[in-house]
Amino acid sequence: MNITVVGTGYVGLVTGACLADTGNHVFCLDVDAAKIAKLNAGGLPIFEPGLDAVVARNRAAGRLVFSTDVEAGVAHGVLQFIAVGTPPGEDGSADLSHVLAAARSIGRNMGDYRVVVNKSTVPVGTADEVRAALGEELANRNLRIGYSVVSNPEFLKEGAAIEDFMRPDRIVIGSDDEHASALLRQLYAPFQRNHERILHMSVRSAELTKYAANAMLATRISFMNDLAMLAERLGADIEEVRRGIGSDPRIGFHFLYPGAGFGGSCFPKDVKALQRTAESSGRPLRVLAAVEQVNEAQKHVLGEKVRARFGEDLQGRRFAVWGLAFKPNTDDMREAASRTLIEDLLAAGAAVRAFDPVAGEEARRLYAGEKRVEIVNSAQAALAGAEALVIVTEWLEFRSPDFAAIKRELGTAAIFDGRNLYDPATLKEMGFEYFPIGRRT
Repeated sequence: MNITVVGTGYVGLVTGACLADTGNHVFCLDVDAAKIAKLNAGGLPIFEPGLDAVVARNRAAGRLVFSTDVEAGVAHGVLQFIAVGTPPGEDGSADLSHVLAAARSIGRNMGDYRVVVNKSTVPVGTADEVRAALGEELANRNLRIGYSVVSNPEFLKEGAAIEDFMRPDRIVIGSDDEHASALLRQLYAPFQRNHERILHMSVRSAELTKYAANAMLATRISFMNDLAMLAERLGADIEEVRRGIGSDPRIGFHFLYPGAGFGGSCFPKDVKALQRTAESSGRPLRVLAAVEQVNEAQKHVLGEKVRARFGEDLQGRRFAVWGLAFKPNTDDMREAASRTLIEDLLAAGAAVRAFDPVAGEEARRLYAGEKRVEIVNSAQAALAGAEALVIVTEWLEFRSPDFAAIKRELGTAAIFDGRNLYDPATLKEMGFEYFPIGRRT
């Protein structure tokens, strides 16, 4: 099939590459000429494990092209995927300007039937707005052309997006048009060979499903973080509690790990957007308000632990920070807990020397004007001259480090662990002061 994907960000690029990998001819369209030039030169605008190989082989096979040519992109595919950003507005609601601009571009250029597929994460009712925008553009051209608007939300995890797309848990299709549904079922047939994965539902239900999924996962994280803080007060160990409740099959172990708070481009934005949708409908989601409050507080916990140990005035002290991305296997630092930690340390007068295996370039861009923040190229280099070590992201290479080398470098043998990577008893035997999240030390 001929497919057009509007937007070459995280969702659009993964979607386009993976659909091309199953034999489709995919036209990836973007108005950002610099991004398209980078893609055509063999580069990627994002880091995602395995994506470079998928893009390269499908470009070489002629199944994947990148262009700024809107007219050609609209002419290419009957299925037009909109996968542009929906950043939060000032009130936390999703900004649909890019989505509606993409829809209008399709309406201004389409010459026959098109199915517009909302892949972006959008509030309930967005399909109606897209449908209206398409209708207005066609009316301006005095054309009567059939079209459909469907919702097909993505459920990709950063760091595992290729696997998630190629072996999906479910494929949600929100549509009230049988022909459009049949086209999407044909498109996703290669992912259905093992068992039925398509969940067909109304457009509005599909739009809400995406937000509900992310909100549920965020709720589990905030619940465990809140519980971890209580465990510290009560002298309990949150790791033992996690195993105790996770062994209940009704609960399970997924997303039960306490830490430094969730971040990234999805959970914080989607929690806010769903709250705004609920408030505008007159039915606020009080649980989600608590989820957001707990998460914002949790991002300050590491800084609070550092100040509790070394005092409120940290001038003259430097701290090593391991991990800057909001999670492993990505370079995404949006809403990352590391940014809150660094802000807290700087506010107390400290300096920071930090390392991340992938997000170093992004961190250098973010802190280009801050003389007290140095981004280095190795975990060992981050330790030089540091008072203590703070771990924010659970990269694999941090899980079994050379503790003797760490101890030699630090002014104080202290580790503040925002991801509970180590065994408290073992670190105590090694002579470390250990400050995890919710664990008995």
